[in-house]
Amino acid sequence: MNQAVARTGRRDFNLASFAWRLAGVFVLVIATYNPTRFSYVRWLTATMGDPERSLGPEHFVVGIVLVTGWTILIVATQKSLGALGLLLAAAIIGGVVWWLTDLELISVASVSMMTWVILLCLSLLLAVGLSWSHVWRRLTGQYEVDDNDT
Repeated sequence: MNQAVARTGRRDFNLASFAWRLAGVFVLVIATYNPTRFSYVRWLTATMGDPERSLGPEHFVVGIVLVTGWTILIVATQKSLGALGLLLAAAIIGGVVWWLTDLELISVASVSMMTWVILLCLSLLLAVGLSWSHVWRRLTGQYEVDDNDT
């Protein structure tokens, strides 16, 4: 093990760290909803629409796990980026999507394609929120710390 890691108990943030965060966020996002039939929302609506089946504890447990994940991501992103940072990050992501659409790399005619693009954009925004404190520290040398002693 690296001596710096052994002393501090942390590793430096890098592109792989961001990729892992993005992958984890993307899994949570698509597990909640995606255009295929394999998502929590589809599972829930299919069960509710079938008179032979009823909601059970498995729906509750999976739902609570998803709500917990979403809560962690949303709170971390809001605390890390703040309202202005969230707005700016969303504007940058939206601008890139607009640009890719203008270059005809993304088709707005396909609802399925646009749904996947939106899910990816949401995942990207949340992953940036999870990673921003690390990026900020590398850019400025300053740590972001919550002061909740009030």
